[in-house]
Amino acid sequence: MVDTDDYGHYETAWCPGCGNHAILEAVKKALAAGRRKPHKVLFISGIGQAAKAPHYLNANVFNGLHGRSLPVATGAKLANPKLTVIVESGDGCSYGEGGNHFLAAIRRNIDVTLLVHNNQVYGLTKGQASPTSSEGFVTKAQPQGVPSAPFNPVAVAVAMSAGFVARGFSGEIDHLSELIQQGISHRGFAMIDVLQPCISFNTVNTFAWYKKRCYALSSNHDPTDWEAAMKVAYEWGDKIPIGAIYRNNRLPFEAHFPILDEGPLVWRDVNRSMLKKIMEEYG
Repeated sequence: MVDTDDYGHYETAWCPGCGNHAILEAVKKALAAGRRKPHKVLFISGIGQAAKAPHYLNANVFNGLHGRSLPVATGAKLANPKLTVIVESGDGCSYGEGGNHFLAAIRRNIDVTLLVHNNQVYGLTKGQASPTSSEGFVTKAQPQGVPSAPFNPVAVAVAMSAGFVARGFSGEIDHLSELIQQGISHRGFAMIDVLQPCISFNTVNTFAWYKKRCYALSSNHDPTDWEAAMKVAYEWGDKIPIGAIYRNNRLPFEAHFPILDEGPLVWRDVNRSMLKKIMEEYG
């Protein structure tokens, strides 16, 4: 039996009212509902306020470099495919510094779940625009407003046929928890873009702003319909859809390596004579 208490309760460094709190709760609920034991879960993050989430979980954790969490997750999953590997970071870390790794993970379809805390601003470094900030968004670093169009991660993920693509909202914890469960259970790369308010540095995209616009996709939406998913991915403004937007049955990256059929690499003995021979070839 697993419950949320197994994942611990810790004092955080987040601002009161930050959407990160709700996302952390949704993660715990999803893991408990899936009966996933902490020692079989690996949380990996980059740098930023969102990337502090693994610090507040009783599980295996790795806090890496800015934007470089997905390469670590890829290596960990290949070494031990039996691990539940979750990557958790912000929109700047995931789509800015880590944008190239985001694209590579989609192409490879590595079996990890990416949770992106998307508050449309850099919260840790005091509020400059992020890749998802709206055009015209004013910050101290962009006093004339952001001149670039915002990056649409959901549309990019669907366009590239990512294994599982969803959008959640931190104000709908139970709905978000269910999406996280679906993402973790999906065999392949799962990306969940989570809208969340930054109460300190984003006075435009507030909790009330999201609450007014977000609506749950109806059961009539077919997430296996790529064209329908693309239309949903581009819906933004007065109405913002949340839910499972797209999924497919592409083979995960690990399935292309027959050697993994014999079991996780981390459980095997090292052939030291073979390793010595390989090293000597580089001498």
